[in-house]
Amino acid sequence: MFGIGGLVLLGILVLIGLWVLGVYNGLVSMRQRCKQSFADIDVQLKQRQDLVPNLVETVKGYATHERGTLEAVIKARNTAISATAPADKAVAEGQLTSALRQLMVIAEAYPDLKANQGFQQLQAELGDLENKIAASRRFFNNSASEYNATRESFPAVLFANSFGFAAQDFFNLDEAERKVASVAPQVKF
Repeated sequence: MFGIGGLVLLGILVLIGLWVLGVYNGLVSMRQRCKQSFADIDVQLKQRQDLVPNLVETVKGYATHERGTLEAVIKARNTAISATAPADKAVAEGQLTSALRQLMVIAEAYPDLKANQGFQQLQAELGDLENKIAASRRFFNNSASEYNATRESFPAVLFANSFGFAAQDFFNLDEAERKVASVAPQVKF
């Protein structure tokens, strides 16, 4: 029925089909890893967002005239909750981080607040969450980098767009966070 040429052609087509299938499945796997790692970030950001009202209430009891800062923290939290895309979430979380820093600056001005055990516990939880979020960001950005590199390299580049594999945004620091991260902390005794 098939000659040797037909069998060779059929074999080549099967190999090409398996190769395309392998590349497709690899892209699917990497895209899923990106989604899963972003979901991990999302869980930790939600925990941080849930912690914010408790921090604000604790500070409010000691620093009633700092209303503007407290309202800015709540506004930043609400913006962070409503953000969905990685890039939007990164910007919103950067604003929340900046607002929380302002809240901690206020706390420094109130020795009674700094000594409050509930505030110290909330501050420790926030610090722990910030470390977890940073680690999750690194994992997500690594996953996104691998996915984007694979998507843009040969042979995947030939059909990634046509199969719906869009580039993955990174979860980057916003401009305010970059400025803070670039300055070494000052230690005073």
